[in-house]
Amino acid sequence: MALFDKFRRLEETLQGLRQYSDSFFNVVLEEVISSTEAVINGRRTILAGTNNYLGMPHRKEVMEAACRAIEEHGTGTTGSRMANGTYGIHVSMEQELSSFLKKSNTIVFTTGYSANLAVLSTLVGPKDIVILDADCHASIYDGCRLGGVQVYRFRHNDLNDLEKKLKRLSAKGDILIAVEGLYSMLGDRAPLAGIAELKRRYGAWLLVDEAHSLGVLGENGRGLAEEVGVENEVDFVIGTFSKSLGSVGGYCSSNHEKLELLRFASRPYVFTASSSPANIEAARAALRLIIKEPELRHRLWTNANYLYSRLKEMDFVLGPEPSPIIPVRFKEIPRAFAVWNRLLENGVYVNMVLPPATPDGTALLRCSLSAAHSMEQVESIAKAFESIRDL
Repeated sequence: MALFDKFRRLEETLQGLRQYSDSFFNVVLEEVISSTEAVINGRRTILAGTNNYLGMPHRKEVMEAACRAIEEHGTGTTGSRMANGTYGIHVSMEQELSSFLKKSNTIVFTTGYSANLAVLSTLVGPKDIVILDADCHASIYDGCRLGGVQVYRFRHNDLNDLEKKLKRLSAKGDILIAVEGLYSMLGDRAPLAGIAELKRRYGAWLLVDEAHSLGVLGENGRGLAEEVGVENEVDFVIGTFSKSLGSVGGYCSSNHEKLELLRFASRPYVFTASSSPANIEAARAALRLIIKEPELRHRLWTNANYLYSRLKEMDFVLGPEPSPIIPVRFKEIPRAFAVWNRLLENGVYVNMVLPPATPDGTALLRCSLSAAHSMEQVESIAKAFESIRDL
């Protein structure tokens, strides 16, 4: 029997890509040695594509917190917080995030993806308008689609284009501007100070997804809004536990007094099992380490700046600025695959990202650096790229 049409087209696409690399579709970490190393294809490999910015998954304090949570609360909650009740540790996590982010209210979700889905599908509706950066994450787009809101895109990081849309739409309904702090493909920051000024001028609301910037940007690690001094202008902060916190989960923090209404109307909150005790307690332990050890952030940026400068010297086409996310851009997909394959053979794993997930239809080899990488490992990554420049 033939597959559904959409599956048929997907199968054809994958068959076309498999000519370049079979292993791309089946990367197995046979043994995870640390936050920066694993065994892949029987070979010890440096992990440079994990979003593990601060090395939390293998911190002793984080692992011990997760183990204690299992001993005290079991392995899972088996239902949503609306159906099965809220664990005290979920409440504690929300309170600690509110305190850290300097917001009055926080709701914890099962994943970062579901946080965006929940907030955007419930907060705004068909009479409202969301103006979002064209490079926003798929979860932001999907949340808008689920909520039936009117969606308008502005060109990536283009304040002039954003203002044109605000001028044209400001009289047509309530407007929410949605952007990210640090963009996951090119590793560039949103021009958030300018966006906040436009938000004030046109009476809009502002949502910032700090998934990749929590723990990474700002003097205290609160993200881009802290770094540029506009935290009070951000109405809704979305984030995840799966990057700098080394766990699984998501959250929305806000000073809006009605945020709690989301608990009763948001389908991804009401109808999804709540986060496991181990995930919550691991994230809490990691958050305390972010507060206690700012040197982690400094080490991360030392590694990121060094690799960015080394790859720039090799004339690779990179993202627009140094960042823990360093994309190496290729116009030709076959060459990107050839480089990715060779890097893996040389003991370095990076992410391969293909259109339509990438800007401008280019292929990206996306490196993500960690505070846990030693300088020797960062140099090994640089030398691996140096060895494949002529491919």
